[in-house]
Parts: sequence; C-alpha cells; structure tokens
Amino acid sequence: MDPFAIKLIGFAAATCTTVAYAPQFIKVWKTRSARDISFGMFLVMVLGLALWLIYGLLSGDAPLVAANGITMVLAGGILFMKLKYG
Repeated sequence: MDPFAIKLIGFAAATCTTVAYAPQFIKVWKTRSARDISFGMFLVMVLGLALWLIYGLLSGDAPLVAANGITMVLAGGILFMKLKYG
C-alpha cells in the first residue's frame, strides 16, 4: 500500500479518536460538573496518551504525535476539571 495512503488512514483514525473527547470536554466545561466522570479512568488515559506521544515522537510517527498530543490536552483538561469541579 502507498505510504501516503497509510498516513491518511492514520490521520483519519487520529481525527476520530481525538474528536471523540471534544463533546465530553465541552459538556464538563459548560456544566462545571464532572461528578459522573471517573478520575481513575482519565488518570490512566492521560498517562497512556503521554506514553503514546513519547512513542510517536521517538518513532517519528506524525499521526500518533498529532492525535495523542491533542487528545492528551482534551483528556487532561477533563481530568483537571474533575479535580476542580468534582
């Protein structure tokens, strides 16, 4: 398969998995309530995203870096709001 097509698939997957966090982030931001959010799940998720980001940087994989960097900001924001708003 063409390497460019493979990268496009990677970026498409990265877009889907990253955008998936946006509605939750927006909901918590608007309602100022994170009561039903699992702190443990988001803590482990942010750690996993940080590790994927490091892996992507070390391997030079642009889709991994883009997806995990942006998703880490969104999931980290949710985690921060969980701490702030409960």
